[in-house]
Amino acid sequence: MTTFDPTAPSFVVHIADVELEPEPLDPVQILSGEPVVSGKVLWESADGTQLRGIWQITPGVVTDTEADELFVVVSGRATIEVEGGETLDVGPGDACVLREGDRTTWTVHETLRKAYHISL
Repeated sequence: MTTFDPTAPSFVVHIADVELEPEPLDPVQILSGEPVVSGKVLWESADGTQLRGIWQITPGVVTDTEADELFVVVSGRATIEVEGGETLDVGPGDACVLREGDRTTWTVHETLRKAYHISL
């Protein structure tokens, strides 16, 4: 995971053009398909509790335990089932908030790319 210097000046990136780095999934998370995950941390707080970046996943079905996160979908589509809660359909332009500890199942219909902010 590459991070930018948190003391660096303000910057802009075009989300669709950012080169992402592989982030291998734990095979136990994959329920179907052969999804591939990649991402790039754009900024991290000095204490490591705040992350901002870009993340992408190709089609398939995976499980996850979420962090406290706000993300905006830039491209692609997915259905996120929150255990004991809502089913969220997300696509381009959608903002989604996930609660820390939510256990989710992601069904990725089209390669999904998102910009995110995570609080740890």
